[in-house]
Amino acid sequence: RASAPSPPAATGPRRSRPVDPVLVLAAALVGYLCGSISFARIVAGRVASGVDVSIIETVVGDGNVFTSTSASATAVRMKVGRRWGVLTGCLDMLKVALPVLAFSLLFPAEPYRFVAAAAGHVGHNHPLYHRFIGGRGETSIYGALWVIDPIGAILMICGGAVLGFLAGNILVFRWGGMALMIPWFALTKSDPAYLAWILFAVGFYLFSMRPELTQYMAMQSTGGVG
Repeated sequence: RASAPSPPAATGPRRSRPVDPVLVLAAALVGYLCGSISFARIVAGRVASGVDVSIIETVVGDGNVFTSTSASATAVRMKVGRRWGVLTGCLDMLKVALPVLAFSLLFPAEPYRFVAAAAGHVGHNHPLYHRFIGGRGETSIYGALWVIDPIGAILMICGGAVLGFLAGNILVFRWGGMALMIPWFALTKSDPAYLAWILFAVGFYLFSMRPELTQYMAMQSTGGVG
């Protein structure tokens, strides 16, 4: 009597294993320590020793002074030069992208890359090596996103540019693309880790921007900015 044929081998994605707390901790630690590297300070220190890139003061509108305590690629661009600002931005993206890429390759079915991405964002904003005074996190979001979802990164850039152009507002240009990532992940990804990460990243970014947002809103209410 002929035996029944064996069922075909599963061809779908490999089922993920239970999350390992040790690997979660490792991803968080590696992401945070790499994110804490302040390339703004490193680049500025090499190019223009003595320049303080942890504070920016800009005269806007009718003479109001806008102050930002953000050691970032923007600060390097304003105080050292565009070329060095671009270099800083690329290095800031890379310092987050590399740990995310490593955990993506080692554990493609587990969520450790998202842990590394979130921790890198925290490290960039609150670096261990510099009294927890860092940037705000746009570059760290981009760095992780180029690995997690390159198409999403392109959408973030193009979508933000279109929204900013239509609104005629630089803040819409900078933040519109981030906002688009939330429905993008909600609609295109079945893994909830994508949505959880982008909600954290955008929320933490806006939380870190509180000092600048407070000044901007105050100046706008008095006509100090357009």
